[in-house]
Amino acid sequence: MLSKWIKVSAAVLLILFTVLSFSGQSQAASSTFVTKGNTTSKVVALTFDDGSDGTNINKILDILSANNVKATFFLTGSGAKNHPTWIKNISAKGHQLGNHSYSHPDFTKLTAAKIKSELDTTEATIKGLTGKTTKPIFRAPFGASNAAVLKAVGDAGYTHTIQWNIDTVDWKGVSSTQITDKVLNNIVPGSIVLMHTGAGASGTPGALPSMISKLKAKGYKFVTVSELLKLPAAGTKYTVKAGDTLYSIAKKYNVTVAALAKANNITNYNLIFVGQVLTIPSKVAPPPAVTVKYTVKAGDTLYSIAKKYNVTVAALAKANNITNYNLIFVGQVLTIPGQTTAPPVTSVTYTVKAGDTLYSIARTYNTTVSIIAAANKITNVNVISVGQVLVIPR
Repeated sequence: MLSKWIKVSAAVLLILFTVLSFSGQSQAASSTFVTKGNTTSKVVALTFDDGSDGTNINKILDILSANNVKATFFLTGSGAKNHPTWIKNISAKGHQLGNHSYSHPDFTKLTAAKIKSELDTTEATIKGLTGKTTKPIFRAPFGASNAAVLKAVGDAGYTHTIQWNIDTVDWKGVSSTQITDKVLNNIVPGSIVLMHTGAGASGTPGALPSMISKLKAKGYKFVTVSELLKLPAAGTKYTVKAGDTLYSIAKKYNVTVAALAKANNITNYNLIFVGQVLTIPSKVAPPPAVTVKYTVKAGDTLYSIAKKYNVTVAALAKANNITNYNLIFVGQVLTIPGQTTAPPVTSVTYTVKAGDTLYSIARTYNTTVSIIAAANKITNVNVISVGQVLVIPR
């Protein structure tokens, strides 16, 4: 009888041990706090925090593009809401996206549930605009974090919390020279440089060309945070380690368990083994369909509009409930059937006024300095004159 109870007790303990072990494995680890890359190679990651105004985004993007530099932008949900097109521009230029919260609160004063809400809302907003995830990198507002914050952030799927080892304090409005000197005097292999996109960081756009040129002269190469830390990307291979579960791996790479299992022909989600090499499926978001609209202008006919968009007059009329092909009016907005691309490029003109800069004009028309400069054959983007008529591509 005693022997029977011993066996039963042992079985119960084994079950409890297994359940507790599995529960412990499925929980995400705390986010890793990073101030710089652990490397002797001359690489540096330029990072920009974007708040609600994002005034200098297009200036920064133009300069980075001109110098063939990729950077990392930590985005807020409020910023994405206020200037969505600029956020799309950051993504379209191939820069890395990170999560910087939704409303920029001090995370050390929030509950774990509120932290998750801030991160999840921002992730959904950014992914909705760009089709790209902000995972696995996060930057704490004000740089404020502690053990509780790192745990909550890790549980939300952000494996790395990115601090910095060079703070330009550009948000204080310091000069371009001060920003450049701060970076050059403190640069070491693996440095992470903190800068900002907002109006307060007025010296940053002016500092970037010289900073980049001088760092290149010192032999430095520019990388994203993920490249600096060698963080794995979707589509790569992952070798299973002790303590891993299919659930924890899927969460780490921001893919579904089902997709991960399918990519590796796994039928039992609970059966993976140490040393097993898994393929991480790539997540490719289909481009959003664009409903193309056209506003009728003086001189337009239904025939000329149909020809412009390579559709039939009948199809154009049907899409807009037009029964008389000869009756359309100036200002009427037509839906172009079967089109998922933007309408042909048109342009407007703008007469330069006192106080204007090419940057302020580009911002007003939601375009880039380089596009306006090219359209007007401007070689020095800092030289425009009052009364000059500029063509603004639309």
